[in-house]
Formats: sequence, C-alpha cells, structure tokens
Amino acid sequence: MQFKSFIFLAALTGLILAAGYYLGGQQGVVTALVISAVMNVGSYWFSDKLVLAIYRARPLAPEQNLRVHQIVERIAEKTNLPKPKIYIVNMPAPNAFATGRNKNHAVVAVTPSILSLLNDKELEGVLAHELGHIQNKDILISSIAATLAGTISFLAQMAYYGMLFSGRSVGGQDNRNRGNSLGTLALLILSRCDRSKNHR
Repeated sequence: MQFKSFIFLAALTGLILAAGYYLGGQQGVVTALVISAVMNVGSYWFSDKLVLAIYRARPLAPEQNLRVHQIVERIAEKTNLPKPKIYIVNMPAPNAFATGRNKNHAVVAVTPSILSLLNDKELEGVLAHELGHIQNKDILISSIAATLAGTISFLAQMAYYGMLFSGRSVGGQDNRNRGNSLGTLALLILSRCDRSKNHR
C-alpha cells in the first residue's frame, strides 16, 4: 500500500508539473514544483484534515450521538482496530466515508440524514464497510484522490482567470489560442466532474 501511495503521489506530481508547463512554460513548472511539494506533504501528513476541511466536518461528541460511538466502538473491537475519530458532515445526501493516512490517524464521517434514515443494524453495516477501508489500508489512497480533485479544480480556476485577465491564451502563443482554450475548457469540465464525484 505504501508503494501504491508513492505511485499515486508521483502521478499527482506529474499532473501538476504538466499543467504548470502548459499554463506558464518553464516559469510555470517552477511554480508547479512548489505546489506539488506542498500538495504531496499535505496529502500524506494532513490528508484527513484537508478532506474534513473541504466538507466542513465537525467532531461528533459521544453526548451528541452515543449511538454512533457505540456502534463504531463495537466494530473497532471486533476488527482489532483503534477507535477512529467520528465527525459529522452537514450534507443533505445520506453518506459516510473514512479518511486518514493509517489506522492510528483514521476518521469516520457521517451525515445527519444517514443517521436518521438507517436503523442500528443498517448503520452498523455501513460503518463496518468504512472501517473495512481502514483495515485494508486504502483510506490514504482515497484521501490523496480527494486532494487530487481539489488540485485539479484549483488549476482549472487558475487557468480560467488567467485567460480572462491576460486577454490571451494560457500558453502564451497566439497560434495556439484555440487549442489552449479547449484545453482550459477540458480542465474546467474535469474539475466539475471531480467535484460532483466527491459529493456523492
């Protein structure tokens, strides 16, 4: 899993460097290198905090919902895992997800609608699935993927506003205006697709 994480981070770096070259040539590559270094460090060490910040999640104390804490604690004991932190995400859709870089720094987040929609047995099944992600050590990959989606969105917005205020294509060459405009449009579409996936 560590090797897969390394490959994923390397792919993230390559994507950012390619986008930097496309947007600003050699100077763009230097800027992209700085961004990729920050994103790689952030993706590994602060992935859970970044994802929780994106969704504006708040800690869910036991006195706020003892039911969830008891279910998570019971599953954690059965699977020999440390009890993950529990957060609440104010989203209308019923959803639950796990994030973090390893089992000792794991978080399980739930939405109010899933808590009201499911009974104890159903909720236990959903939360057992999320703790399964923690046990299988694949939560880091999903956290990096969320960071990647945010990076794509940032680059797309940067390209969009660069075109608006520069009065020329992002690549800076007149004979490539149409191609660069289409490329920027593709980045914007891709960023919207990533955002929609993350909110499912």
